[in-house]
Amino acid sequence: MNDREQLLVELVDGAGTAIGACTVAEAHTAPGRPHRAFSVLLYDDAGRMLLQRRAAVKTRFASRWSNTCCGHPAPGQEVTTAAVARLAAELGLAPHAIGPLTEAGVYTYRAVDEANGRVEDEWDHVLLGTLRAGAPIPDPAEVSECDWVAPDRLHASMTATPDAYTPWFSGVLRVAAEARCS
Repeated sequence: MNDREQLLVELVDGAGTAIGACTVAEAHTAPGRPHRAFSVLLYDDAGRMLLQRRAAVKTRFASRWSNTCCGHPAPGQEVTTAAVARLAAELGLAPHAIGPLTEAGVYTYRAVDEANGRVEDEWDHVLLGTLRAGAPIPDPAEVSECDWVAPDRLHASMTATPDAYTPWFSGVLRVAAEARCS
């Protein structure tokens, strides 16, 4: 088990109110425990989205394509602070290279990874931003590859090969689209 599995996550009730804490590993062990998470989606000036393919060693939904970055804030930690730290750790993106992250909304979901029985039961804060400068330098323990993808190309690919993507990604995209249209 990697060290990240021993970090604490914030447990939440059905309204997203903090009710306690446990380790990442405990939160994702069946039957799963609802907890706070975040999903970041970065765009470029052309409207393309930066996607990552999760590393093969990830404990949940390994080798699948997903949004730019995901993670869990520590109990009581600001979601955007945790997200900026994960963008640096996973993709080598400096805070000054990223436009301000704004919360588009929350997506709640539950998904079981059939490959290993691990469970995602998350109160997921969807954060949007712009990559202003630089290029990702993925940590191979976290990310196997990155790609800038236009929304129409992504939609076609997700329709053709849905199992190539994480189960939360379509919900994250829905929250992002609603926020960008309003």
